[in-house]
This record gives sequence, C-alpha cells and structure tokens, in this order.
Amino acid sequence: MSMATRADTPAPASHVADSHDLIRVHGARENNLKDVSIEIPKRRLTVFTGVSGSGKSSLVFGTIAAESQRLINETYSAFVQGFMPTLARPEVDVLDGLTTAIIVDQQRMGADPRSTVGTATDANAMLRILFSRLGKPHIGSPQAFSFNVASISGAGAVTLERAGKTVKERRSFSITGGMCPRCEGRGSVSDIDLSQLYDDSKSLAEGAFTIPGWKSDSFWTVRVYAESGFVDPNKPIRRYTKKELHDFLYKEPVKVKVDGVNLTYEGLIPKIQKSFLSKDKEAMQPHIRAFVERAVTFTTCPECGGTRLSEAARSSKIAGISIADACAMQISDLAAWVRDLNEPSVAPLLAKLQQTLDSFVEIGLGYLSLDRPSGTLSGGEAQRTKMIRHLGSSLTDTTYVFDEPTIGLHPHDIQRMNNLLLRLRDKGNTVLVVEHKPETIAIADHVVDLGPGAGTAGGAVCFEGSVGGLRASGTLTGRHLDDRAALKQTVRKATGTLEIRGATRHNLRDVDVDIPLGVFVVVTGVAGSGKSSLVHGSIPAGAGVVSIDQSPIRGSRRSNPATYTGLLDPIRKAFAKANGVKPALFSANSEGACPACNGAGVIYTDLAMMAGVATTCEECEGKRFQAAVLEYHLGGRDISEVLAMSVSEAEEFFGTGEARTPAAHAVLDRLADVGLGYLSLGQPLTTLSGGERQRLKLATHMAEKGGVYVLDEPTAGLHLADVEQLLGLLDRLIDSGKSVIVVEHHQAVMAHADWIIDLGPGAGHDGGRIVFEGTPADLVAARSTLTGEHLAAYVGA
Repeated sequence: MSMATRADTPAPASHVADSHDLIRVHGARENNLKDVSIEIPKRRLTVFTGVSGSGKSSLVFGTIAAESQRLINETYSAFVQGFMPTLARPEVDVLDGLTTAIIVDQQRMGADPRSTVGTATDANAMLRILFSRLGKPHIGSPQAFSFNVASISGAGAVTLERAGKTVKERRSFSITGGMCPRCEGRGSVSDIDLSQLYDDSKSLAEGAFTIPGWKSDSFWTVRVYAESGFVDPNKPIRRYTKKELHDFLYKEPVKVKVDGVNLTYEGLIPKIQKSFLSKDKEAMQPHIRAFVERAVTFTTCPECGGTRLSEAARSSKIAGISIADACAMQISDLAAWVRDLNEPSVAPLLAKLQQTLDSFVEIGLGYLSLDRPSGTLSGGEAQRTKMIRHLGSSLTDTTYVFDEPTIGLHPHDIQRMNNLLLRLRDKGNTVLVVEHKPETIAIADHVVDLGPGAGTAGGAVCFEGSVGGLRASGTLTGRHLDDRAALKQTVRKATGTLEIRGATRHNLRDVDVDIPLGVFVVVTGVAGSGKSSLVHGSIPAGAGVVSIDQSPIRGSRRSNPATYTGLLDPIRKAFAKANGVKPALFSANSEGACPACNGAGVIYTDLAMMAGVATTCEECEGKRFQAAVLEYHLGGRDISEVLAMSVSEAEEFFGTGEARTPAAHAVLDRLADVGLGYLSLGQPLTTLSGGERQRLKLATHMAEKGGVYVLDEPTAGLHLADVEQLLGLLDRLIDSGKSVIVVEHHQAVMAHADWIIDLGPGAGHDGGRIVFEGTPADLVAARSTLTGEHLAAYVGA
C-alpha cells in the first residue's frame, strides 16, 4: 500500500481575524480623564489602580463598558430602543476592539421588601417548580409557592356572541398564590406608635402634634384638623368620644373648607402613611428619618412567622421540609439537602439548582439563606451574588468588568475570589478589575495605574505594564504596593467598657463581650462571621453611638458636597447678611435659579430613543444662577465662584477676612481631614467615585454628637496611600476623647488597632462566636485564628 508523501509546508501566516487582540482607547476625556490613550490586551486580566478619584471608574466603567453597552443597545430596533435607557456616547476619540461588556458593580440590590437572595438569583423560581412537582400534599402550580402572588378568585356573568346570538354564561376563575394574606408577602407588619404623633393630654389648640414640620398655622396639616368640624380643637385628645377618635385617626378623605379654601381632610394614620411611610427612608432628612424610626415599629408577621408564605404553601413538604424551611436554611446546608434528593423525573431541574447553590458556596456566600432580604446585603455581598449567574456561563470572548471585587472579604477569602477571576480569564474572557488590594493586583497580567493625584490632579496614565514593572516604577501605587504596617509598640489603655450581653442577632451565639472605650477597637473575622450583627445590631441604644454603615449616599445631579454636608446653609446666610437680601436667592434649587435651565447649568434635549443631549445653558453659562444674583458678593467673590472653589481654597477663604464664617469653616475642616481637599464644592455627587462618597459620608457624620463612632469598612474604595490618612484621622478622633469601633478586613487597620475582637471561626452557623480578644501583638503571637495567621504573614512576624 502506497502512501502519498507530503513535503513540509511552512506554517500558514496568522489569520487576519486573530489580529484583533487589543482594546484600544484614544483620547478619553470622561469626567477628569486628560486625553488618555491606552491599549488593553484581550483575554487577559488587567487591573486598574490609582488613588481614590484618579479616574479609574471613569476609564473602565464610564468609557469602555458604557460604550460597549451603547453599541449593543443600538443593534435593537428603534421600537425596542424606546423602552431602554438612552446612553450618551462617552467623551472619547477612538474606541476599538470592544467586546460585549458584563458589568458586575457594587450597586446595592434594590431594597424592595419583596426582593430576597432567592428571588434575585432565580434559586427561588427553581425551588417553587420543585415543590409544585414533588411536594405532598400537592397544592398547585409553582405560583402557589410564590410570596409575590396573592390568591384571588372571582365569578360572574359574561356575554358571548355565538352563532349570531348573544349568550350569557356564568364563568368563574381562581388563582392560587403563596402570599401570606396578613403581611402581603413582606414577612413583617408595621404599626404606628400614636404617642410619637401627638401628646394626648393636650388639645389641638394647645399644640398636641409632635410631628416634625407640623406648625400650628399650617393650612395643610394642623389647621385642617382643628377647623374641620369633625373634632373639638379645644378638647384634650384623650377625652375624644369614640366617633371623634375614629374621625381623627381613620376617616376616609373628604373635602372641607378652611378659611374659604377647599382642602382634603383624611384620618391622621393614612395621612402619615402617605406623607412619610411611602418615601424611601434613606433619602429623608436626618430629623424626619429619626421621627419615622421612632414612630413606626415593624414586627414579625404573627400569621406566617416571617416566612411571607400562606399556610397552604407551608404545609406542602418534600422529605419533611417545606419551601419556607428550605429558604431559611443556610445555603451550604440546602445544597447538601438538594444533593440527597434522588428523583429522576426532575433530574435536570435538580442539577441546575445544585449548580446555583454550589456557586454560592464556591464564591464564599454559603452562609447566606435564600430568604435574606436583598437590601440587607453589603456592597461586597451584592456584587458576589450578581457574579453567581456568570460562573457557569458558556460565554467566551466577553469583557467582564469588576469594581473592587474584594470589598468585604477577609484576607482568607481573597484567594478564592482571585481564583474565580482567573477562571473567567482562562475561559477566554477579558477581565478588567478596578482594585486597591495588593493581593489582587499581584495576579494581574497587565496593570494600568492612573493618577498621579485625585480629581483635577489625576486623570493621566502613570504606568502601564506588568506587576513587576509597577513595583519598580516609583508611582504612588508602586511605592505603596509592598508597604507593610508594623504592629504598634504601645497600645492605649481603655477608659471604660461598652457591655454587650446575650447577643443573638442573626448568627450570633449568645455573645457576651466588653468593648473597651477610649481606644481604637477593630472587629474582624471572615465574611459572614457576625461582625456587623454584633456592632450594628447589638450595641445598646442610647450609648451615644454615631453609626456609619455601608449604605451608599444618594443624590441627583443637583446634589453636591456643599448641599450634602449642609455647608451651603451657612454660606447662603453669610451672602444674605453681607448683601441684605434673602438666603433663598443663593440656592440654585430655589429662588436664585437661572430661569432658562432651572438651576441645572445645562439644558437637556430629549431625542426619543437616541441619546439625549446636554448643552451648557447659554443664559447663565453653566453657573446655574440668575445674573442678578451674581451681582451680590462676599469677600469679592460671587456664589458661583465660591461653589467652583476646591475645599482647600474655600477653607482659606472662609477662615479669615471679610468672608470669615466659622460654621462653614468647621464643615470644610472636616472635609479636608478626610482627604477631600481637592473636591470642588459644586461638583455633582453623581460624578464622585465610591471612595470619595465614603469619605464624604464620614465627614458629615463626624459632626454628629456622640462619644462612640462605629464605622463599617471605612477603607472601602481607598488606595493604600489614602488608608494612612484615614488612620491618622481616626487617631485624632481618639486622642480628642472619642471611642472608635471599626469593622474591617484591611490588615493595615488591624495592625494599627489597640484592641482586636475576632469573630468566627467560620461563616454563618459556623461563626457567631468570639474566637479572640486582645491586642494585635497577642493575636499575631497566638496565630490561633485565620485572622491571626494572615496578620502574622502581613507584618512579617
């Protein structure tokens, strides 16, 4: 048998399709970026570093990811685009080589009371199908197990045209849902404490109402009750008849005349529910929020026991477990239970459910339960929950964009997150990560360092290359990359203790602990070990505690550092006093606003399904104020010039001379203290980075009166160099006689502590106990916990 011989042919030249292996960005000018041009390798892990506010998010999210999403949206028909958010093209000259971007950011999940970890990840949907097929007794379709579907039924006559005749038939229908009828699927019922609304020993004429903003001369509030004719305004409320009390509290809306003006009268309870309880609590002013927290009490629904489900849904079981029991289990336990179910008829469903639950465990969230409200997840937990759906994805050649994926992770958990990022890359995806942690920077194939400073002092590429090159580059990040904080030689002595006894919130196991006061206390432990439950949920109320949690600050384009911190109030008053006019003239959201743009500084042109266009207002030239208002000066500057100042400039301006304003200077001092001296007072909050928002919130809370400051991960979004400044600020707080308690994973913060409380040993029901109390030096010497081992490795002990 003869075989054809073949001469060795040279390897073919690489295909032209293989040449697109770079994402090219030229001339990026989004936010503070200064004509940035870089090339990012595809199918590699690229980490973006730089101080907080240097332009990392503007480049990665605001330019690359935003343009990718915009281009994908443009592939849909004009009709479909009409239903989608319109995205403007980023400020960039050339963007080449983009692939589909999947953004996994730190945005909190919606705080809707009906949203849970299970509903957010489709695990609940699969469980509902499982129980509708296998549950005994059988109660109905999957929606019979949904706490978002109410049971309804109806009957009546319908008119039909049949064979030229009109026929009437009786029809009935019913839908079996799983919603608890008492709490409507919320798991809790609210009750209003009437003693917080009024003093029943007084009459309305004597000022019985204790509701903020309800003044005795107000038409819409007090007078509509006093002059309605339904109640006697001169009789103490406690002496009202049964009918008067019912009309006062619960009456349906009716029209009444007060001083010849037509007004609507309704009972006090529905009026309070509409005016206060229907609004987002986080967006309220602090004194209104405090009133709502006092007046409204939420208790577990007595009918469903907080499970949100109807009695029928709770009665159907598989192997002795109801769907309510399954959702309340720790996910790692639920995964084991599902693994033991052997039912060929639903094998594909069980395999998919098993994969989802295993992904939770793999990503380090096995300690959660599916019934956990999604609004209670921290930023880091929310981000990892969003990652679940991408882990088993078959997509390749996709760009994954992560915003600090290690936030909220103990050093022990960071290695697991690194492995997940590398796994996504090894499947042939481009992974772009904004990150500050040296452990994650170390695994990068390519590093882009932005800076050199923050805000207007940043926005340029300081370094591009390998991790080794970054170390030798001499940039701020390069110099700090191998920084290791040393343990303190001497620690402060406690001046007292804050006692916590029998703490059982969430997974805490009857914890007793004495937290020392007058010192720097750090509470550590792996994610899910019970740190926040101990610090936020168990410290006794009224202990003079100022609590600063991870909830994001909210604000529209019209909000800026001056409005958010309350700085604008003393500035407006100072301008008004110096010029003999009203303070309201110096607000761009009030009387002083430019009439053409309503104080926005820009005019929006809505182009239907195309991206809207924002152009600078020609009348005020972007200054936001009427020309007449800009005639008024303080210290030689008008209000728009003051709002254009940086915090540092304004601190000097309001500190001395004609413009000296102590109240404004005190706020500016706090902003400079947290390292925000470069921010301009009028910069919209929507353009601030995560780290800047965190510090702005810290500066605002520092003004509150209290002896104990509780901070939840204050280093989130902060560069290694910014962490040093934060520690200096906390030291100054303690030296002024305050106590500081910090929940933190950052080893530099642990090493700086006077006292460490370590929770664990694991997460969920494997945690909830105190495994160490003492000084950082003792923790390192003992190496008895995971935190001790990692801290010892960090300080090189």
